[in-house]
Amino acid sequence: MTKLEFSNFCDDLEGGELRVAEKVAGEWVVNVEVKEMILEGFRVGSLVQMGEFVDKDTVPARHFSPSDGVRLVPGGSGVRRGAFLAKSVVVMPPAYVNIGAYVDEGTMIDSHALVGSCAQVGKRVHLSAASQLGGVLEPVGALPVIIEDDVFIGGNCGIYEGTVVKERAVIGTGVIINSSTAVFDATTGEWIRRNGTGQIVIPEGAVVVAGSRPVTHGPGAAAGIHLYCPVIVKYRDAKTSGSIQLEEILR
Repeated sequence: MTKLEFSNFCDDLEGGELRVAEKVAGEWVVNVEVKEMILEGFRVGSLVQMGEFVDKDTVPARHFSPSDGVRLVPGGSGVRRGAFLAKSVVVMPPAYVNIGAYVDEGTMIDSHALVGSCAQVGKRVHLSAASQLGGVLEPVGALPVIIEDDVFIGGNCGIYEGTVVKERAVIGTGVIINSSTAVFDATTGEWIRRNGTGQIVIPEGAVVVAGSRPVTHGPGAAAGIHLYCPVIVKYRDAKTSGSIQLEEILR
């Protein structure tokens, strides 16, 4: 791949014509070839001075114009080449969106938030301040972080590799989830663990808060030690939606 070919490839990513992952017949599927091409772009790039920064010349920062319909508020945010931001996306400073990420319309990326490489974010998502969506560029066959439409992610959350958050879920302040995290559904008494493809799937409309569970054996149990555990305390209703709704004027 040449640098020009990679630049054309990034144009397709930025236009939303190519995506790292897509929903096919209700299931998210990784486009391995797209991930491989992103990695190839790093390989062919050369280190150059970019103002006070140094990076590969194939992946500079994106620039926006009013015609893009994206609000990139002044104050230190960065959107890397090869990231897609749909019209009406708002990025509050400072925030960062990495290559391969896909952020759909009406989504708010709040201050100090991170949308990692290849993360897929749906419509009307609110990613609150200091929350992170982990990047999953490697291994190329691994599903990136998926946040579906109308999800609310509270402040200081961490959503990492192997996590799919289904539509309308609410992730409370400080919740951390990855594919190794067991989630307890207090409404059913069941545990949600990673499935056969290595993903942890947060159900549609689930309201998840940070909780704990006791160690059940060994010295930890005797000492009364508890381990971190996300807990589904309810499923989204009108009261929940009203408390997290973002006023349209802010978009």
